[in-house]
Amino acid sequence: MRPATATAAAVTTLLGVGAAAVAAGRYASDAALKASSGPPLPGDPRLTVHATESGRVTLTRSLASLRPGTYGIEGPGVHAVVGPVLDRVPHTADTVVRRLERVELGTLESGAKVRLTPELHSGTPRTALGIDHEDVEIPGELGTLPAWLVPGPRPTWVIALHGMGTTRRHPLNLVPFLSRRQIPVLCVAYRGDEGAPRCPDGLGHLGDSAWRDVDAAVRHAVRRGAQEVVLYGWGTGAAMALHAAADSGVRDVVRGLVLDSPVLDREATLRNLAAARRVPGPLIPLAVRAAQGRTGARGGLLREVADPAALRVPTLVVHGPDDTIAPWEPSLDLAARRPELVTLHTVRGAPHASMWNADPVRYEEALRRFLTPLL
Repeated sequence: MRPATATAAAVTTLLGVGAAAVAAGRYASDAALKASSGPPLPGDPRLTVHATESGRVTLTRSLASLRPGTYGIEGPGVHAVVGPVLDRVPHTADTVVRRLERVELGTLESGAKVRLTPELHSGTPRTALGIDHEDVEIPGELGTLPAWLVPGPRPTWVIALHGMGTTRRHPLNLVPFLSRRQIPVLCVAYRGDEGAPRCPDGLGHLGDSAWRDVDAAVRHAVRRGAQEVVLYGWGTGAAMALHAAADSGVRDVVRGLVLDSPVLDREATLRNLAAARRVPGPLIPLAVRAAQGRTGARGGLLREVADPAALRVPTLVVHGPDDTIAPWEPSLDLAARRPELVTLHTVRGAPHASMWNADPVRYEEALRRFLTPLL
């Protein structure tokens, strides 16, 4: 082969490989970044309902269906709540029987395909819990943000921020606990949520831009009479809470933080999301780099926001080693480096953002001890 021809062939090959790498990186980053609110998180298996009877439901046996605690199960047109596994009930080796607490929406029939979710409720505070609320509209950077305001007489409000794979219905799990303590609760829908403005690029940013919607929610709470707020976030909502506590122009009214399954290591979370969406291993580094390039984010940004030296307010971190989306180790590090401000409550056997579901009694006791001095 002539030198010129060989050179041209080599360049063509390199260009082809480069184009393939770019395309693969874009595909992989889509897989990671499209884990936005609402749709289930990647990696959560679909389960088949094998049978239902009074107070019981039989599901496909898997690590997910064997999780301890109380969860929602949802599928097309159906939402129900299941309790603990019933070990002593007869069943086949490939199934699991759990207590069926209630069916909130639709009919749970044999053959239905469902997924477990940390969201127990399918309605509003009023329809799901019988607790009065006000539908409010918060002016945000991109447009109007819908929210539920559960009123209370205390001057310290809780602003609840759901994370990936859930909606503003997720904080309803804790609304009865907070309402009994007369704490006003603002459950916010932010950019990308149903009824809220779309993200301009259509991608999730792991809380790196949506925190400005938290800033808008804090300002709304102050206008409505809040003297102080506690930012309470799950997953990316926890990352948003950290951003707002560090960067909001009204951060001085932030009295405390509750971080459930916080996303503190962006790169690790991107890797885990891509892997959960079955992106081939060799493409995962491309996914991380492509995601960073497309969102303008760098891997260390959340670590900077969660810098132990920069933390200014009491913080409760609720996390555990079985979270396969947001690694537990950064939470351990944060608690170890600021023990005077950070309380770590460890929950084992719980997937991402499901710490309350796995053990509601111990969770709420840790929350009570943390919030009482702040009120």
